[in-house]
Amino acid sequence: MTMNSRASSSRITTVFHEQSVVSSLHSMPGLRTIARVLVGTGVLTLIAQIAIPLPFTPVPITLGTLGVLLLAQVLGGPQAMASTGLYALLAAGGAPVLAGWNGGVGVTFGYVIGYILAAGIAARARGKGTMQAAGILVLASLAFYVPGLPWLHMMTGMPWGDTFALGLVPFIIGDTLKCVSALALNRVPAMLRD
Repeated sequence: MTMNSRASSSRITTVFHEQSVVSSLHSMPGLRTIARVLVGTGVLTLIAQIAIPLPFTPVPITLGTLGVLLLAQVLGGPQAMASTGLYALLAAGGAPVLAGWNGGVGVTFGYVIGYILAAGIAARARGKGTMQAAGILVLASLAFYVPGLPWLHMMTGMPWGDTFALGLVPFIIGDTLKCVSALALNRVPAMLRD
């Protein structure tokens, strides 16, 4: 074997080795899952910045809840729950992921905890018929309030009537519109979501 043929053989081996490493990376479902969860958390962080503070309540209108419903439709339950769980952990740790680039555990943090529950429920709407998906998305929207309202009540000391009046009622119309938006994405073929 000549020197040239050894060098050529070495290059071929290197090329095959590099191609197998690249193929291995592409075929590693764990890496793909991690990337999807991280991107989901990033998208949720960005969409949550679209917020309208309301002067009469400590709870702003944000598109974060819409982001959760959409992530659930795109990522599915486990990945959407992981994205929202990471988002909640980052917020709790003080990372500026909440509306207005804020972080920390404030009066609205209960709603952020509700993101995880809502993501798991909303993902069940994937591929369902319109009426069934609509019902699931409404339940998912209600899930934001399961930890959100008690947390708001606990943190502010408001009476329960005020908690519902300021922490739920102003958001019913917006939540309905968000459900309609998520329902539209539910109609996108599964191959475009996954």
